[in-house]
Amino acid sequence: MGSEVIIVPIIFGLVFGVFYLHYSTRNKERLALIEKGADASIFNIGKKTGTSWKIIIINLAFLIMGIGVGTLIGSIIDEYTRLHDGAIAGVIFLMAGLGLYIGYTQTKKALD
Repeated sequence: MGSEVIIVPIIFGLVFGVFYLHYSTRNKERLALIEKGADASIFNIGKKTGTSWKIIIINLAFLIMGIGVGTLIGSIIDEYTRLHDGAIAGVIFLMAGLGLYIGYTQTKKALD
């Protein structure tokens, strides 16, 4: 029982450490550039405003649709064939991966 109690704080500590390191390093880099007199517009190079939530929504939608279609096809295969062991799980992962790929291609097409 003791190991479960220690694992959760370690995981939260690692996540906090990664985010803290990322933001503190980024802040130090920006302060160094500002001290050298660099223009502030270099921080926004390559960023399209307002598109990050669209990317997340498109990919999440295709992932959920892929899981739903995979569950349906896996249930049909499980019901009408002799492939009972792992048919549903295999098809769910296959269709979820296909959904993520389609989401990636649609995102790429939307950003171009």
